[in-house]
Amino acid sequence: MFSLSKPLFAPVRPTQPPVRCGMRELRQRIHSVQTTQKITEAMKLVAAARVRRAQEAVVNGRPFSSNLAAMLNDITQSLQNDDISTPLTDVRPIKTVALVVITGDRGLCGGFNKWVIKKAVTRIEELKKLNLGCIVISVGKKGNSFFTHNIEKTHPFVKVDSFIEIGGFPTAKEAQVIADDVFSLFVSEEVDKVELVYTKFVSLVRFEPVVQTLLPLGEIYDVKDEVFRLSSKEGKLAVERDVVRLRKEGEVFFPLMEFEQDPVLILDAMLPLYLNSQILGALQESVASELAARMGAMAAATDNAVELKKRLSVEYNQERQAKITGELLEIVAGADALTPID
Repeated sequence: MFSLSKPLFAPVRPTQPPVRCGMRELRQRIHSVQTTQKITEAMKLVAAARVRRAQEAVVNGRPFSSNLAAMLNDITQSLQNDDISTPLTDVRPIKTVALVVITGDRGLCGGFNKWVIKKAVTRIEELKKLNLGCIVISVGKKGNSFFTHNIEKTHPFVKVDSFIEIGGFPTAKEAQVIADDVFSLFVSEEVDKVELVYTKFVSLVRFEPVVQTLLPLGEIYDVKDEVFRLSSKEGKLAVERDVVRLRKEGEVFFPLMEFEQDPVLILDAMLPLYLNSQILGALQESVASELAARMGAMAAATDNAVELKKRLSVEYNQERQAKITGELLEIVAGADALTPID
């Protein structure tokens, strides 16, 4: 009779091939694995310390950028009947799309950079099928390297406008550099639509590459955000879940609006702030996702180093025991050879 508390068939783990080397080589390999383990453990702790700061920036910045975008959307919706428009809200036939692709500056973060670049390439292929032009604004060293060496060969119709490197935690000044480039492209009608391609931070173990429309300003729905805060309790790392409600779908900011100044002046003053806040939020999301991915990758590398160290230690002990046993057998055989035969 089978017991319900245990599985009927235990999972079969793949057997590791034996290590074929001498004791000296095993000692050297164990030492190198120990060194690698210390490095990956230190990098995991550094990423864990930095991801808390990046996560706080994401959580604190989301309500402002979301509410600002929603308020601007309400203003533009209320002014549609008055035939009032600004350059950043004009919707025109799309011929060329600008993609702001945000990647990381360093590696050792799993597939973080690969996923966002793959998302950008997929979007470029979609635009190609629609016979639309594409201009890329690359942010981050990894994206710069990819678009420099690969994009002209695989997608010659794509034009790379600029390469921008951030380095460290992003600030409003760095976001303004990207916003100025986007503004000049859209106002000069070189592009008819601007999209952000970045990695949205969901939790410490989940981050998703997304494509978000930046210009022209459209309708925005953001119901809630679920974030996971990294904290320390009793000297140990802990994860706290938090739900931040932003704006309900279909909610109107003001039922009736009265403008004391010219609405065009108000929009002209607020739209640059909107651009800066949206780009800064995307940069902060990308940095938080990169640090979380690096923390996970270094944790996995540390675990693999521990397992490899155990395996090498077992092989070393077996080799050592076999050598000792062989020496004892030689001593016993030599003693037996010297014993006189009666």
